[in-house]
Amino acid sequence: MKKLLETLGVDVSKKTLDAYLHVADTHQQFDNNLEGFRAMIHWAIQTGCVRLSELLICFEHTGIYGMQLAAYLEKRKMFYCMVPALEIKRSLGMVRGKDDKVDARRIAQYAHLRRDTIKQTKLPSLLLQKLKQLLSLRGNMVTQRAGYKAKFGELNRVYKKSELKVLLETQENLIRELSRSIDKVEAEIMALINSNPEVKRVYKLITSIKGIGPIVAANLIVVTQCFTTFENSRKLACYCGVAPFKKRSGSSLKSRSRVSHYANKKLKSLLNLAASSATQAKGEMKTYYDRRIEAGKSKMSTLNIVRNKLLHRVFAVVKRGTPYVEIYGSGMKKC
Repeated sequence: MKKLLETLGVDVSKKTLDAYLHVADTHQQFDNNLEGFRAMIHWAIQTGCVRLSELLICFEHTGIYGMQLAAYLEKRKMFYCMVPALEIKRSLGMVRGKDDKVDARRIAQYAHLRRDTIKQTKLPSLLLQKLKQLLSLRGNMVTQRAGYKAKFGELNRVYKKSELKVLLETQENLIRELSRSIDKVEAEIMALINSNPEVKRVYKLITSIKGIGPIVAANLIVVTQCFTTFENSRKLACYCGVAPFKKRSGSSLKSRSRVSHYANKKLKSLLNLAASSATQAKGEMKTYYDRRIEAGKSKMSTLNIVRNKLLHRVFAVVKRGTPYVEIYGSGMKKC
């Protein structure tokens, strides 16, 4: 670990960067572009009286607004970290008021207190960044298509086609065009996966598990950066919001273990679809699911167990390097 003497907190917005040096206790605003990045680093070194290797730069995840800054810092091998906004907010306790300067100061304070243990951020490869954007685009289009289909169905039940000809035909065309665009994006996703030998290898391994389809597999690869950012399946399950946690205190509070609401809801939803698919197909998961339901267990808790089992298997096949093979037949009682 490098000896980090000064911490630069940066509040990233669409057009500007609010920078705050913790030790020097000073603030400055810069443009959110290449010239602004250079000016900010020069200002931080001069004002903080530190070398580049002694400077820790911290800012929140802000989607595409912070990606250019992250790429600039990584290219120059600077020590920086991107932290979820909620993590910073909850670490500071009760706070009042908000503006860009105050946010930058709080980010600098957060990073300075953790400068000895904080982990440096590493951007995913360009291929994984492209995959992420394509999956996001596909998700938006699928949601839009579902909305148009629902609206079309409602109108079609109430009105005759001759009464709302233009409206119904327009919606049909939109649904058709969205379907074509979704197919095109999915083809591009598969082309990207097949273009990289390591990503292709991992994709084939995890899709060998019953219930894990192409979209779930692609999302898992993106979120885990091809299974390099999570040490085990438990940590990924926690991130996805499917890992149960106890809630007990003394003798008065003893509730059932429950999952946390702090999660990647999109991936949790996809895992739910994967678990539903796995429990409907003939095999181990269906046998396990049916046996628990017959025993009177909750359907949702059983489905959550299946989600966890799928994640454990995903990590197992990636670590082992061989496809998944079911040990027990669907008629066996053991799972």
